[in-house]
Amino acid sequence: MATTVRQLDRWRASMAPFRQFFDGPIWARRDEPGIANFAVGNPQEMPSPEYVSALVRALAPQDKDWFAYKMSEPKSQATMARTLSARTGMDWDPADIAMTNGGFAALAVTFRAILEPGDEVVFLSPPWFFYEILILAAGGVPVRVPLAPPDFDLDPETIAAAITPRTRAVLVNTPHNPTGRIYPPEALRALGEVLTEAGRRHGRTIYLVSDEPYNRIVFDGRKFHSPAEFYPATIVDYSFGKTLLAPGMRIGYAAIAPTMPDREDLRDAFFTAQIASGYSFPNALLQHAIEDLDRLSIDVGALERRRDRVVEALRTMGYRTSNPEGTFYVMAQAPIEDDMAFGGILADHGVLILPGTVVEAPGWFRISLTASDLMVERGLPGFELALLASGASNTA
Repeated sequence: MATTVRQLDRWRASMAPFRQFFDGPIWARRDEPGIANFAVGNPQEMPSPEYVSALVRALAPQDKDWFAYKMSEPKSQATMARTLSARTGMDWDPADIAMTNGGFAALAVTFRAILEPGDEVVFLSPPWFFYEILILAAGGVPVRVPLAPPDFDLDPETIAAAITPRTRAVLVNTPHNPTGRIYPPEALRALGEVLTEAGRRHGRTIYLVSDEPYNRIVFDGRKFHSPAEFYPATIVDYSFGKTLLAPGMRIGYAAIAPTMPDREDLRDAFFTAQIASGYSFPNALLQHAIEDLDRLSIDVGALERRRDRVVEALRTMGYRTSNPEGTFYVMAQAPIEDDMAFGGILADHGVLILPGTVVEAPGWFRISLTASDLMVERGLPGFELALLASGASNTA
């Protein structure tokens, strides 16, 4: 029992900044009249009619097993393999696609499938909230590699320095939440060379886990390149919740690259891990609808225009900001050292943001572009008023 308590305490500690914000007084104001909520990537408008229609079409039963137990359905696997092949130029095998109930589950299943107790997983910071707890829950040891603001560039040499004989995986998130960076082919190629050399030196495969839930949300005509194109032992994790802006409708996948040296063993490991993690297969309805859902997307152009509006306005006010290449998010530097306190000042002026401390970026804050255009225009004056109320000069 004592061991379980210590394990649970480690999990709780990893979530402490998240809980501090989402159980705290700032987030409690999210439903106040007139509040402009930029804190998380939730929809702020009604779902698209095309998305709803796809679900309605898939709802009508076509046979007695329509709502029976579902695992990774062959139609879903084939659809994802076709999409991955078209997007990467590689020949993905449907048998290597494990359908999951969202990207969250894809990561949980991946870590359970590849880690033994004490294996290290290197990941980039600032990270998504829950990387650490998912690594810990699979028996792994989290190892952080910091990304330097304001550019938050991927540095393969820094990752190389973090690799030890216990390293089993390197986790890369591109396009990157929260910074919006899309890592270019030359950086991914250099990372692949680092992992190849380190695996040879330590005598074990080092997996590259590519977390790609935003891989269709890219700006300025950029082409996204998956790390799988540059390193054979890659596992791609994906969620439809971002592309469709329906994070409560949980479907995604974990995909083993066709270049993976131990594909057959990993297939079985992924299936076993899906059962062990609580039957983490997506539900019947979403799998029936998958071909329609795979053709849909939120309006990326609208997100890009919103990015331009927010970045230009904040920089004119005096904020230092990122200029995201993709994702939902803009990062901005708080004008005072305590980003949590500045989040409270913004809330007093009708604006909710995510303090950078929650994503290991103290002194910064994250703005979600999933806010409506009306909400953006309503919220921008609050950023200026909060800047004046903070009584500090911005570091831009």
